[in-house]
Amino acid sequence: MNVYTAHDRARRLPEPPKVAALPGGGADARTPFARDRARVLHSAALRRLAGKTQVVGPGEGAEVSGVPRTRLTHSLEVAQIGRGIAEELGADADLVDTAGLAHDIGHPPFGHNGERALDEAAAHCGGFEGNAQTLRILTRLEPKVLGDGGATGGLNLTRACLDAATKYPWPRKAGTRKFGVYDDDLPVFGWLRQGAPGTSQCVEAQIMDWSDDVAYSVHDVEDGILAGRISLSVLGVAEDRAALAELAAKHFSADSVSTLEDAVLRLLRQPSVAELAGRDYDGSPSAQVALKRLTSELVGRFASAAVTGTRAEYGEGPLCRYGAGLVVPGTVVAEVAVLKALALRYVMSDARRLAEQAAQRELIGELVAVLLARAPDELDPSFRPAFISAGDEGRELRVVIDQVASLTDAQAIAWHARLTGRRP
Repeated sequence: MNVYTAHDRARRLPEPPKVAALPGGGADARTPFARDRARVLHSAALRRLAGKTQVVGPGEGAEVSGVPRTRLTHSLEVAQIGRGIAEELGADADLVDTAGLAHDIGHPPFGHNGERALDEAAAHCGGFEGNAQTLRILTRLEPKVLGDGGATGGLNLTRACLDAATKYPWPRKAGTRKFGVYDDDLPVFGWLRQGAPGTSQCVEAQIMDWSDDVAYSVHDVEDGILAGRISLSVLGVAEDRAALAELAAKHFSADSVSTLEDAVLRLLRQPSVAELAGRDYDGSPSAQVALKRLTSELVGRFASAAVTGTRAEYGEGPLCRYGAGLVVPGTVVAEVAVLKALALRYVMSDARRLAEQAAQRELIGELVAVLLARAPDELDPSFRPAFISAGDEGRELRVVIDQVASLTDAQAIAWHARLTGRRP
């Protein structure tokens, strides 16, 4: 039974039929959501994520046996986790898969650190937010179809797909750091949110959001262990458990510190966690197997908890769009929060990393300034028409921000060196 309506499957812009098929070839039997997935999978914006930082930069893994995740590999993992949950709940698996692939497509070079730098640089044109940039790429910047006047209409994804990829379905508001749409993208945002209740996420977006939490909480810890920066033995030390719980309460959870300490102890009672907490990770085959068992067990634990919790609330049958909400037990949410805190304390708060991040933010700020002074000549050809027709300084700045956000880590460094004559 198809539980998605023509409204859900609608595309904003009309598209001509394909004409290149050989005579006698069958019609395209893919669903609209399967076609959406193919469009994102083949997009240049997705490919660029291979050169963008997840936690450890793409070029920082040479000294360890493991290869650190990039934004691309993280997105593939989010898509896979989300697909599995969707299949269990009766949501369209291609739709959730696509949302997972697309959810980080707007992230700039240097990960969240680059996002912070671009938000400061874009203060006079509405700021920068990776999720709002995702919507901008999907509906405007990534060329697939042309709209009125020859402007690009993005990938022209279905309404339900754009909604599923919208993690924060609201514009920028005072006191709120996260948002999902810039002011000049509000028309398309209004179109994709037709029929949506207030600022609620559809269940497909909730699945994507939880899959994102699961992926980066577990896999960032895995990368930290591979890099020699995290040892799970700290979970057995009372002082370290307390510090992790306090960090989780400050950044990732509304739970009390004592509740989060209980979550650490629950994780430590898991056999796969206890095994690695009781030994040094030495990169041997047995250690690698133990680490992979740990990640597999935890991802399975957190994904299945969402399925079980949601089914207990809504019963059997397909769950989609605004007919249900994802229900994740609080105990499991707390466990994910302390894993995030583990990565924050031992990987992202390293003094050398903080110094590198300050240099990266300086580089991004200088790159925006020099491009703004030399635009449109120094912009990629795809961005020049938008700059020329911008009409005011705020829109010109937004085009430059779009350009810088599109770069990989290595491209940002190379562009900065070429335009300033200095190496970072």
